Amino acid sequence: MLELIKKMIGDKKEYKQQMARVEALPEDYRFVFEKIHGYMWSFAVGDGSDMLKIQHELIELFEASAADSKHVLDVTGEDVVGFCDELLRGTKMWTDNFRKKLNRDMMNKLGRGDESK
Repeated sequence: MLELIKKMIGDKKEYKQQMARVEALPEDYRFVFEKIHGYMWSFAVGDGSDMLKIQHELIELFEASAADSKHVLDVTGEDVVGFCDELLRGTKMWTDNFRKKLNRDMMNKLGRGDESK
């Protein structure tokens, strides 16, 4: 239990540090980051450590791109949702269980699944 509490405190500290770095970004980068942040965290599952890692990588990308004077949409592309989905590829999301259940229910009903699962 103590280890879990330490991890939670550490994650909270890391999150606050990351958000402080976001505040230092140019306004257009902050705006896009905040929109991406809201989108990606709406899919978070578990303790959020996967999202913290992705968020860290996104901040580093935005910091480097801003330092190179790139326009934020030159980094993300105009399909920002597509950019987000690519960031989240391979990350566990809360919707995964619903997808699995739907497929399992269809296969079970249509006689192709294992009823015991």
